[in-house]
Amino acid sequence: MASALHVLKRLVLGRPLRSDRLRETLLPKRLALPIFASDPLSSVTYATQEILLILSLGGLALLYLTPWVALAVVVLLAVVVASYWQVVHAYPSGGGSYEVVARNLGRNPSLVVAAALMVDYVMTVAVSVAAGVDNLVSAVPSLYPQRVWIAVVVVVLMMAMNLRGTRESGQAFAVPTYLFVASMGLTIVVGLGQAAAGHPPVAESAGWDIRPEQLDVTGLALIFLLLRAFSSGCTALTGVEAISNGVPAFRRPKDVNAGRTMIIMGALAIGLFSGVTALAMVSGVRIANNPCDLIGFPADCHSTGQRTVIAQVAGAVFGLDSVLFFVVQAGAALILLLAANTAFNGFPMLGSLLAQRRYLPRQLHTRGDRLAHSNGIVLLGLVAIALIAAFAGSVTALIQLYIIGVFTSFTLSQIGMVKHWNHLLADASDAAHRARYHRSRLVNAVGAVLTATVLVVVLITKFTHGAYLVVIAIPLLYFLMRAIHRHYRDVRRELEPERDGITLPSRVHAVVLVSTLHKPTLRALAFARANRPDTLTALTVNVDDAETHLLRSEWERHGIGVSLKVVESPYREITRPVIDYIKRIRREGPRDLVCVYIPEYVVGRWWENLLHNQSSLRLTWRLRFEQGVMVVSVPWQLDSSHRRDIDRVHHIPGHTRRGITTPPT
Repeated sequence: MASALHVLKRLVLGRPLRSDRLRETLLPKRLALPIFASDPLSSVTYATQEILLILSLGGLALLYLTPWVALAVVVLLAVVVASYWQVVHAYPSGGGSYEVVARNLGRNPSLVVAAALMVDYVMTVAVSVAAGVDNLVSAVPSLYPQRVWIAVVVVVLMMAMNLRGTRESGQAFAVPTYLFVASMGLTIVVGLGQAAAGHPPVAESAGWDIRPEQLDVTGLALIFLLLRAFSSGCTALTGVEAISNGVPAFRRPKDVNAGRTMIIMGALAIGLFSGVTALAMVSGVRIANNPCDLIGFPADCHSTGQRTVIAQVAGAVFGLDSVLFFVVQAGAALILLLAANTAFNGFPMLGSLLAQRRYLPRQLHTRGDRLAHSNGIVLLGLVAIALIAAFAGSVTALIQLYIIGVFTSFTLSQIGMVKHWNHLLADASDAAHRARYHRSRLVNAVGAVLTATVLVVVLITKFTHGAYLVVIAIPLLYFLMRAIHRHYRDVRRELEPERDGITLPSRVHAVVLVSTLHKPTLRALAFARANRPDTLTALTVNVDDAETHLLRSEWERHGIGVSLKVVESPYREITRPVIDYIKRIRREGPRDLVCVYIPEYVVGRWWENLLHNQSSLRLTWRLRFEQGVMVVSVPWQLDSSHRRDIDRVHHIPGHTRRGITTPPT
């Protein structure tokens, strides 16, 4: 069983990497772009769609407002990209928003940002994968009933790819990202060229009407709907901060390479989002939350989903049966499915940083065989799968949970950067430096005002549509991290050595637990005697009179030079009588030490563990809670354990020829 698990682990993860090969996993810009920019680039596929979905609540009458809402999103995106470009250069050690807020605003705001970012990363995986599956279903409608299972399988595959290491996952994700950028760029150029030539593309839904859900959209109702459409369109900003979180993963000079990648990402995201929105308006795309609200929808609206905006635009430009249509859909589906890789890089790094500072369990800080933060990757994947299953893979339902965490971290990060520039200005005397600091502070101040405004809008417009769950989740994570940190702090204080050093016990009492007189028992007695305790007692529990009588007879016949103490157990328990006996010794000498020796079998097959050592496991667990008590396991290796070659070296082809010694795995 263990060998089979080892083979499976190596097939999925590959061979382990030495710690000194960590530098080999650093990323050049051509691989960093698809890894860290796949999330903001992929949001192009659904940001325009989310704007249209909200405006369509008022029917066709409000769709003319789409370009203005999109323009507001573009302006905000440009400001946020500029703000995080400054974060990259100011804090090249990584950590992004969390690091900025921790250094400038203090612990509590930084934990709020950390909680918001963790929620954001989880939602990135869930939303990106669900949206990717939707685009796949748009090309192959027969897959619609299996979309949730497809999404779950995709998340599992992504976990496996990221567990293999950052560099390998980057190589796997580079082609789909560049395919999406190239195919969407071609679609935009060709579509707008057709429109300029007087033959604009026409979407399959251009002739449909939309049954409005809100009949009287005027005054305050119109403003509220516009704000809600804007907040939905702000999904285009998700993932912008990923590069600032992952600066340590770049090759040197890290901040320069990360900053250039940030600029390229921002330019591509703005260009693609603007182009898709323009084509959606030119081609007359119609889309609604409920397909049954589409008047003229040709299929059964209860069992068939409508095509995404990207699919309709590509179909209008190239034709629904053309090869280029399927290329665009493949690129859109792949980048959406792989956009979650941004979170699979950002979440483990953030978790590692928080664990290093004792705000999360230490296990999240350690690296696995492939030098990836394996525990963080697995945790993120499992939570994302749970969300996809809970919301039946619905992008519309999941998207409502998405924006609050993003803009919470955006806002606090920009406020922190303003304070950062204030500190530098206070110490700067050079006029050129002061001018640069003033410009930088202005950029971050504008960013803080805009993102704070969006955060308020999102809270108001999305609260009753599911965002309240995030409002609950972020404080829960905040208090959980505070509790974990408090636990680690208390443990550290409790374990600090005293000035007088360790106080020696007055006496040492050795107690050897006996069930049968056999070789393991004799070894435990010999080992206990070799440690020269003040008293040595063999202890057995009487759960069967005949067996206890036989044990006493064997004890006397072999002439064991240790007294055998029998404790009664009328209810056939073993653990409680032993604990009571140990407690009596402790009460008689509070400064004494009791050392309990437990003979145990060492077996070679997993199923043999089910047949042995169960009583000793329960006793060991219970005795660990008794003060002044030490538990010593005395192993006896059975024949089956000798067949396990745990030190076998797994040779790699070519290593013997090159004289390389492979360490045990």
